[in-house]
Amino acid sequence: MEPLVLEAELAPGIVELKLNRPAQRNALDAALVVELAEALARHVARAETRVLLLAASGTSFCAGADLNAMLELGRGPREASIVDAERLARLLAAIRDAPKPVIACVQGPAFGGGFGLVAACDIALASSEARFRLPEVQLGLVPAVISPFVIAAIGVRNARRYFLSAEVVTASEARAIGLVHEVTAPDLLGATALTLALEVRNGGPEALAAAKRLIAEVSAAAPGAALGRRTAEILATLRAGSEAQEGLAAALARRPPTWRT
Repeated sequence: MEPLVLEAELAPGIVELKLNRPAQRNALDAALVVELAEALARHVARAETRVLLLAASGTSFCAGADLNAMLELGRGPREASIVDAERLARLLAAIRDAPKPVIACVQGPAFGGGFGLVAACDIALASSEARFRLPEVQLGLVPAVISPFVIAAIGVRNARRYFLSAEVVTASEARAIGLVHEVTAPDLLGATALTLALEVRNGGPEALAAAKRLIAEVSAAAPGAALGRRTAEILATLRAGSEAQEGLAAALARRPPTWRT
């Protein structure tokens, strides 16, 4: 039996995690969510992994939740349904909070939970053939578990439209609302993603992790003197660290820092 998540190192330090249920359009069932979470955790813990790419086999990125599984969960014990939903919530949070950058490479439809996976990633690239949709209300549901990630990506105003309309969002529209950062020709998606990952890899490993923490902290903080003090403390701590000392010395000497060699 083939793994549900394919793992490949595309270049030193750049690892692709590829959803691998193409016959089911990479729909999210419990097994796929668990396997993806485990693969993510392994590479977060692996010092050699610097950047992660989240991709998918076949023509669909992710069709969302497996409908057969959803139907059965709805007929079963409430607690089992909650446990299943929390499993996805933990996966999305693990992607968002990973200390290593995660880039989504969306080659085809990303609906429901697939939309949520894209929103949880730090950077999202899409083929011009990609499509996005939040179809939950037309199934008698709401995009509850993915909502914190989607709203953070596209904002409240856009969420009001797309949560309610369940309409298809084109790749160019997804870029306009902030869900994806760049749209490419289908045959250029992989190369574009790898080029970007190589650029991201140039950042210091500790600095990349700190940058993600900084975004989370500052976006949740109230403006004011306390925030100014906090950001000053963050900079002072990093500036005194070995990574920043090496990076600054390397820049002055016009040589690559050690993490690039």
